[in-house]
Amino acid sequence: MTIDFTAADWWALFVHFLSLSLMAVGGAITTAPDMHRYLVDTRHWLTEDQFTSSIAIAQAAPGPNVLFVGLMGWNVGMNASGGAGNGWYSYGLALLGMMVAMSGILLPSGFLTYAATRWAHKNRELRAVRAFKTGMAPIVIALLITTGWVLSSANNQPARDWPLWLLTAAVTIIVWRTRLHLLWLIGAGALLGALGLV
Repeated sequence: MTIDFTAADWWALFVHFLSLSLMAVGGAITTAPDMHRYLVDTRHWLTEDQFTSSIAIAQAAPGPNVLFVGLMGWNVGMNASGGAGNGWYSYGLALLGMMVAMSGILLPSGFLTYAATRWAHKNRELRAVRAFKTGMAPIVIALLITTGWVLSSANNQPARDWPLWLLTAAVTIIVWRTRLHLLWLIGAGALLGALGLV
């Protein structure tokens, strides 16, 4: 995929991730539906496969789950350069895309989290602080469900993809009802995918 990219587009990418940063309650993954809308549907800077692969690879890799934002930026930069066939130029733009996306998503939320956490820790006994924490739980759950829906809807052929939906339901129940570590579930999903079962 090749896209025309200008300095204004780099700025728009940065500003969009900057605004998403302040909505990332529960982690950056909760903003994936809006990232999909912006990067795939509106701007056409990523393909559907690049978007879902960025999330899947980053979630399977050890480390913070915000890595998928860096992969999306990397893919945008790679598409802006015309693909990996353009050598160092491609990798330079991919690195720039990764830095723009990661800076945008981390700067505001990082600063706000630091300031708010210090204040909330000092005032943890206030009724407003306890109410805020209690009220945020359903919002985070709803955002995570929306993210799961967006990722699952990429495979909208129920006759072919029923094993994927079944696996999603089974993992949801296992996470909800047991204390099994998530890495075991990710490994099982990777094995099922490698065997071509999902």
